[in-house]
Amino acid sequence: PWTPVTKALAASTVAIVTTAGVHHREQEPFDMKDHDGDPSFRVIDSREPFSSLMITHDYYDHTDADKDINIVFPLSRLKEFAQEGRIGQVADLHYGFMGHIINRHIPTLINKTAPEVAGRLKKAQVDIVLLTPG
Repeated sequence: PWTPVTKALAASTVAIVTTAGVHHREQEPFDMKDHDGDPSFRVIDSREPFSSLMITHDYYDHTDADKDINIVFPLSRLKEFAQEGRIGQVADLHYGFMGHIINRHIPTLINKTAPEVAGRLKKAQVDIVLLTPG
């Protein structure tokens, strides 16, 4: 049955923000040498081939996600939901972070990179952000 919530979802633009270390293969990998993490982000273009995605993250076991990246970055599922009319559309651009960010990099994440991504999502008129951990 269509409720106000399902009607709102059917008209929404949805994006993914992940802390699973997802990025395109041609992008610079996240810095695994810095023990405090890497507070930068990667723009993930959903128009690029899904096979171009990979994970760079040493702080969780992503063996299964390496076989099916939808486990941590469910872009294929969102595209299916859009085709079925469950959501309005999938945003073109999504964002990948590395989830292990501590100590000296926390201010950069809080004051620079996270607000920048939030601003980009707002400018793109994204209604819903699906946050996925690594």
